[in-house]
Amino acid sequence: MIRMNLLAFFVLSVQIYSVTPVIHTLNYFLTASQVAKLPEYWEAAYVDGVQILHFDSNHRKTRAKHDWVDKITEDDPHYWERETAGSIQTEQIFKVAIEILNKRFNQTGAVHMYQMMYGCEWNIETGEVDAWRHFSYDGEDFVSFELKTMSWIAAHPQAFITKLKWDQLDGFNQYNKNYLTEVCPFELKKHVSNGREFLTRTELPTVSLLQKTPSSPITCHATGFYPRTSDLFWRKDGEQIHEDVEMGETLPNHDGTFQTTADLKVELTPAAEGLYECVFKLDGVQEEMVTKLYARSILSNMRIQEEEDRKKAVAIAVPLVVLALVAVAAGVFLAKRPKSQQANYAPASSASSSEQD
Repeated sequence: MIRMNLLAFFVLSVQIYSVTPVIHTLNYFLTASQVAKLPEYWEAAYVDGVQILHFDSNHRKTRAKHDWVDKITEDDPHYWERETAGSIQTEQIFKVAIEILNKRFNQTGAVHMYQMMYGCEWNIETGEVDAWRHFSYDGEDFVSFELKTMSWIAAHPQAFITKLKWDQLDGFNQYNKNYLTEVCPFELKKHVSNGREFLTRTELPTVSLLQKTPSSPITCHATGFYPRTSDLFWRKDGEQIHEDVEMGETLPNHDGTFQTTADLKVELTPAAEGLYECVFKLDGVQEEMVTKLYARSILSNMRIQEEEDRKKAVAIAVPLVVLALVAVAAGVFLAKRPKSQQANYAPASSASSSEQD
């Protein structure tokens, strides 16, 4: 059975750091899908959790998500053409991969999904670089590249065939290592430099107290903040409380900011008014945002519906990768050649075609 808690996987996998981060990350997410009303193939890239580009099979052109991302063409004028060509080539590889893995898993008459996540991180203080390349099948781990040993780790019995074949491709594995440790960090540093002002900004949220009915939990809802690294919690008499508190996910808004919630189960009697307060703390900002709990400060009924309608806009910002993962997951991940050098490297094609043996 497909595991459906993949939104949390995505949120956790896109690492976001402080306003002046020590570690920067570049992550690519690629998906081929057979889900109705979704593109057959799409990919997105993120720097420090901020989406920088998008490609899908409906529009067939890689596009920058922010103006500063286009600065990379100052030193590389053909960057977007190469990105688009690489994505189109990978789209075809992924389609073939789904067919191959359907046969390997003896699957018929169902929708499938084929995915990969790869990227790197750079510590600006130590200069250290780390990287990863993971593949997934049916929303579960399938096979991944171990950088230190330059070998593949099978996370599923059906992936062992892939591991054995790819372990024998010395040139392909050396190329993976070179891309992950050299090309990826180089591009990451360029993006960080070009987007420094955007990536290091701070935006404080709007904080509201919501309650659907008098017996419902009281929700503290913070929205419109950046960066993602923040803390939202309830206090009573000046002490942070955990009992009867349920924390919500931190999710992206359509405008590139974030939102989160914290629910408090409490009977709001006159004696309890003013004893509780919701506290929001944003990384890099010393001051706390404190909202005291009074009956008059709670939004309900129509205002709650307005908030729920507004939350639907989150789906616009959540990458298509996540939308499809939540809808259905099935398929397989095969290696995608780094697009910056993809056209000139034959062993990558060998790795893909080897699945057809």
